[in-house]
Order: sequence, then C-alpha cells, then structure tokens
Amino acid sequence: MSTTSPADSLVELAAHKQLPHHQYTDSVTVRWIAANRPDFSDGPPPPLRETSQTLLPRTALPAAWFAEAECLESLHGIRHAMRTAALAALLAEAVDLGDDDTSTLVLAAAVHDCRRLHDKDDPGHGARAAIWLTDNADTVWDHFGLIAAPQRIDAAATAVRLHNVPYGAFTEDDHSDHARTEAVCDLLKAADALDRYRLPKLTWWPDPTQLRVDAFNALRPTAFDLVVHSENAWLTGVSGEEAVLGGLARLGLTR
Repeated sequence: MSTTSPADSLVELAAHKQLPHHQYTDSVTVRWIAANRPDFSDGPPPPLRETSQTLLPRTALPAAWFAEAECLESLHGIRHAMRTAALAALLAEAVDLGDDDTSTLVLAAAVHDCRRLHDKDDPGHGARAAIWLTDNADTVWDHFGLIAAPQRIDAAATAVRLHNVPYGAFTEDDHSDHARTEAVCDLLKAADALDRYRLPKLTWWPDPTQLRVDAFNALRPTAFDLVVHSENAWLTGVSGEEAVLGGLARLGLTR
C-alpha cells in the first residue's frame, strides 16, 4: 500500500514539481483522475482472443525481475506492467495482429519497465530492460509458457529498447531496428502511452500525435477506466495482480 498522505498527494506534488524518485498512487490522486475523465465517444474494445486471456495472468511478473524493489508497487511497477500488457493485447486485436506477434507483444509489454531505477526520467531504462530480457530469454519465455525463438526474442527486445525513445529521436540504427519489428514496436509504444492516465498531471496524459497506431483513440476510454478501477482496488489493500485482473474482469475484457 502507498504511504503517501493526502497532504502529499502525487497530484499536489506534481503541481509543485516536488515528485520523489519513487511514486505511489494515493486516494486523492485517483479521485482527481476520475474527476478529470475526458469526454470519450468511442465504443467498447474488441474482445480478447483466448491466447491473450491465458497470457494476462502471467504478466504479474516475479518481484525478482524488477531492478529496484521500491519500483514493484510504484507508478512504473506491476500494475503498470499488467495494464500495458492488457492494452497491448487489445491493440493487437484491433489491428488483427497474428498470434505469435501478439504473444511477443504481450510479453514485451509486461517487462518493458522492469529495469527502471525510479519513477522520474530514467534515461536508458528501455535499453537496460532489452539487455536483461535477452540475457534471461529462456526464463522469461518459460514463465509465459512460450518458446524463446530467436526472431521472437529480437522483436521483443527491440520493442522494449525503443519504447521510451521518441520517433523523432531515432538514430539510423533505431530506424533499421524499428523497420524490422515495426508492428510490435509501434503497438508497445501505444499501449505504454495509453496507461499514462495514471499520471498526476493532465499534460502527461496520452497524446495520440506522438504515436503511429490508428486504433489508439478507440481504446482510450478502456485505458482510463482500467486505471481508475485497478488503482482504487489496490488502495483497498488487494495485490497489484488482483487489482488489475479484477479491473479487466469488471470491464468485461476477461472471464
């Protein structure tokens, strides 16, 4: 549970540019998020395929996979990882991505921030996670019940490495890597951005102009509601895993 007091809510700290390195949601901030719900007009998301529903409980990563224990329950911890993976799976349905690429995408989304050192700007955390993922490929793919084929490892690691690199900042090598694994890279970037509704400042919320996935806008209401449901549940004392899985079920996305 968060130890952040109402007087030191994340939304207040963000307004005063006083956010600490490790940030934990609080009830004041979640109420602020809910009160600022955008006027969405899009319909419900596409149903998740069976394989994606099977993978989502496995996105509750082992605590030992996180570089810093303080990040496990923070804004870039287990709940963010699980929501990003679920949103990635929904985006995969929207663009009719194949089963193999969808599984690779969900896995990459789950681990994309696991080597973060804190919740502020952490340059290079995507590259660190990509190296870690490659070095631990057999363990990670086995956790998800998948086979660690070289092509899948490359696609996942590339997407993880590039997830926090803006398109406009791509180097020549980045462009080359992106072209090789474009779908998985673009969808991971979009899924990660969709979960920005958890952040305590409106200007940090999702910006579709920074992305290249047409299905992004249609999933914004689902992403918003999943943040509110799961963060509220976590604040009642349930685990991060239970909070996100419960939120997915409440929204009718899983059985």
